Amino acid sequence: MARNTLAGKGKSNNTEKTGRDYKKEYKDFQGSEKQKRYRAELNKANRDAGSYGNKDGKDMSHQKNGKLVKESQSKNRARQGRDGRSTKK
Repeated sequence: MARNTLAGKGKSNNTEKTGRDYKKEYKDFQGSEKQKRYRAELNKANRDAGSYGNKDGKDMSHQKNGKLVKESQSKNRARQGRDGRSTKK
């Protein structure tokens, strides 16, 4: 089997191609107090539902009325709601 000679030679710099600093965007958004509280709320709900860290493939998902329900991770994370809101009922 041929060895990958490029492995570990450094990361590409996408900012030159796209003009965006993805690392900074991620840090600014995920590091905000609002996003930290939101993530903590979902993690707590997952723990309370017994679904946190057991690899059952379920996440807690927000419905439009604010209720949290279990849903498969792939469906929950793939949904792109309008204005960042849930498209569920």
